[in-house]
Amino acid sequence: MANLIALQMTSAPNVDDNLETVANAMAAANIENDSLVVLPECFAYFGGKDKGQLSVAEKKGNGPIQSRLSQLAKQHHCYIVSGTFPLTTDDPNKFSAACMLFGPDGECLADYRKIHMFDVSVNDNTGSYKESATTLAGNEVVTVQTPIGNIGLAVCYDIRFPGLFTAMGDIDILVLPAAFTQRTGEAHWHALLQARAIEKQCFVVAANQVGVHQNGRETYGHSVVLSPWGDTLAELTTECGVASTRVDIAERETIKQNMPVAEHNRFRSHFV
Repeated sequence: MANLIALQMTSAPNVDDNLETVANAMAAANIENDSLVVLPECFAYFGGKDKGQLSVAEKKGNGPIQSRLSQLAKQHHCYIVSGTFPLTTDDPNKFSAACMLFGPDGECLADYRKIHMFDVSVNDNTGSYKESATTLAGNEVVTVQTPIGNIGLAVCYDIRFPGLFTAMGDIDILVLPAAFTQRTGEAHWHALLQARAIEKQCFVVAANQVGVHQNGRETYGHSVVLSPWGDTLAELTTECGVASTRVDIAERETIKQNMPVAEHNRFRSHFV
């Protein structure tokens, strides 16, 4: 059994305020020992200038963002997926978008760096996005075995690239922190998430940013928890807070036995 929680935020370009929002939301939620809490992409700093993230970038294992998340995981004795926050790189002009998993003892159990950069044009009031200008892409597929299940980590734009999820192999839970735009979200958010849940036959916990941010960016919200059949188990629309549901991870086995998609698959990723 596990309690799956997606935390939806309208993050601002102020780390302390955003960390306080997370702490307050977790205090108000029903956090049990077997809970998995997923934060949105850019949860700690969003809505400012893109290079503003460089000013708050931390070294791995050291910094107020990592320290607070570790403390919250220990306090609530739960797992926390850090959304993303900036870590320093060898390039002084770029950070990496780190998605870490903290365990109930406060230790960092996994460290995924967002692979696919959002360099696109969108018909919204921002217009053009070039994430690669300030963010160094990662190159490692990350899964981690925990007592509540095998967890695969991905971030936002990654959801459009099914090869990444094939490379993960068998996972029980897919987590997806995101800052999906309003325009792309209303077009593709639910369809892409359901496709990944169905093809991987796993639970999906997707935590999105929501609303209009300080720099005018608009994000879609609709944070959601999906079943391995693609059913919506919990969802927030446009409000801040948590989408939470308790699930039996073992339900996957029945679905996999009745429809053994992985065994029938005749195509394999070169990563596997």
